Amino acid sequence: MRVLMVNGSAKASGCTARALREVGETLQKEGIEYEIYQLGGDPIKDCTGCGACRKTGKCIFKDPDLTEFLEKAEKADGFVFGTPVYYAHPSGRILSFLDRVFYSAGSLFKGKPGAAVCSCRRAGEVCSMDVLNKYFTINAMPIASSTYWNGVHGSTAEQVEMDTEGLQTMRNIGHSMANLLKNENRAVMETGNRTDFIR
Repeated sequence: MRVLMVNGSAKASGCTARALREVGETLQKEGIEYEIYQLGGDPIKDCTGCGACRKTGKCIFKDPDLTEFLEKAEKADGFVFGTPVYYAHPSGRILSFLDRVFYSAGSLFKGKPGAAVCSCRRAGEVCSMDVLNKYFTINAMPIASSTYWNGVHGSTAEQVEMDTEGLQTMRNIGHSMANLLKNENRAVMETGNRTDFIR
């Protein structure tokens, strides 16, 4: 089993990456592989709603990030989307990316569990988490929950390191994701069907 994570920050070693890594290390202890997919520092084109992907099954804008990610997503069993908080909202980078990914290839995600992870200095993670969770709920994805708001606090990765409650919350997300994946895998072995209710 494999979980694909998305770092929606332009910083590959910042606060969001530190939070995702904590989730990932917990997954590893549960026997589940993970990969953090870094979106990079270049601007990401927004979805224009042109509808071309309805005919071709692919976004017509040939961003390397999008193509590479969808190849990985097809083989992934679960997802974690991480974002820094900007003005009590996810980064425009991850929203543009997810709009295009879900609009053009939503079927790759149906029935697979997802979790949202946010990093902020003080507040705003609740609003950001709500926005990201909607991608899951609109696309028939079970949500891997935790025991508190899915956020870490700090302006630097070093400050996040001191947020013991936030890091524990990340570990709890990892355990929750592992439980969902293992239960789903057990159901597949027993019934032969991954998600009977999904069309």
